[in-house]
Amino acid sequence: MLRLSAKDAGFAEAFARVVSDRRESAVDVAADVAAIIGDVRKRGDAALADLTAKFDGHDLDQTGWSVDAATCKAAFDALAPDLRSALELAAERIRAYHAAQLPENRDYTDDAGVRLGATWNAVDAAGLYVPGGRAAYPSSLLMNAIPAKVAGVERLVVVTPTPKGEVNPLVLAAAHLAGVDEIWRVGGAHAVGALAYGTDRIAPVDVVTGPGNAWVAEAKRQLYGVVGIDMVAGPSEILVIADARNEPRRIAADLLSQAEHDPTSQSILITDDAAYADAVAEAVEIELAALATEKTARESWSVNGVIIDVTSFDEAPALANALAAEHVEIATDDPESLMRRIRHAGSVFLGRMTPEAVGDYVAGPNHVLPTGRRARFSSGLSVLDFMKRTSFIQLDSAALEAIGPAAVALAQAEGLPAHARSISVRLNS
Repeated sequence: MLRLSAKDAGFAEAFARVVSDRRESAVDVAADVAAIIGDVRKRGDAALADLTAKFDGHDLDQTGWSVDAATCKAAFDALAPDLRSALELAAERIRAYHAAQLPENRDYTDDAGVRLGATWNAVDAAGLYVPGGRAAYPSSLLMNAIPAKVAGVERLVVVTPTPKGEVNPLVLAAAHLAGVDEIWRVGGAHAVGALAYGTDRIAPVDVVTGPGNAWVAEAKRQLYGVVGIDMVAGPSEILVIADARNEPRRIAADLLSQAEHDPTSQSILITDDAAYADAVAEAVEIELAALATEKTARESWSVNGVIIDVTSFDEAPALANALAAEHVEIATDDPESLMRRIRHAGSVFLGRMTPEAVGDYVAGPNHVLPTGRRARFSSGLSVLDFMKRTSFIQLDSAALEAIGPAAVALAQAEGLPAHARSISVRLNS
């Protein structure tokens, strides 16, 4: 774990290294992913079958290519009552929050008499990548599927790897609750390729969302333009800005909530009290010893964890903006004042009783958020990722007389006489 102090002469350089450290996979997977996508595009289902046997260790013809709706409903019905209620609460809150995001169409006439506006429509089909194995998260399925359904997507397709043919029943239960239309037992870059180009079994989609490993992220990157994507996700991260009035073990638990995701995850604490920083560091060690995920969380904290001592919380917003973290907790007396100065963050959690983990499950806002400083220019997943805007324009003769001559002048200046002619023939008739 790296300890920095804003008082130190070399702080700016050390902090800059933290900011620039990408922590993403050093393995160059681009060529492998390109080959996989090319194979899927050429051989379709045969490629999916071969790659699934290679990477997931089962024969799709024997285990089944898809999971039907009855199986998903049975998985939901088999849940323990408290878990079913928890899943339903999460779905209800996610649905309500995202319903409030739906954009409004516009239709108005301006002072020149030109009718202008825009309509919003959902894409026809969306594909959702759901990780398997270590990272089989029903919460992520809800966070991706529900906004798509709220947006009005008619066909929602899930692809998920099923190692040795096994599928997580919680994922199936979440799929039932979210109204998923299709579930295919394929994962990896080849699944993303199938969603983009389609195969005999899997019809293509318009947008692909959802987290995955380095191969999945690279496949989404390469296929952007063939399909839309939500974002290229990297390792999880959390920035906690906390004063000494917080119980150290609570803050320690918050830091480890992201560290346990993956060894490349990053947890950072900013505090104005060096003694409190020591107390949190000690509490992290206590919390680690009690975690079933200790090995992963300890490696993440040891390699990527950072504690930063500042002289005043007035310094924190600038540091937070430079980090542009996925999650930012502000556990201080006046979190609002700090939040107003933080412009770059995936999601912000205000106050001493708002752990980031509540946002992962039941708060309502989406937990699919930009990582790797991408919060500087992108936002978390929303209904808008599954919609597109179409503008419209209508002029009558008077409106064209008012604004057409300027368009003719600009078209002529650009050397596009046919553009100018299409307007002038109407002006002169």
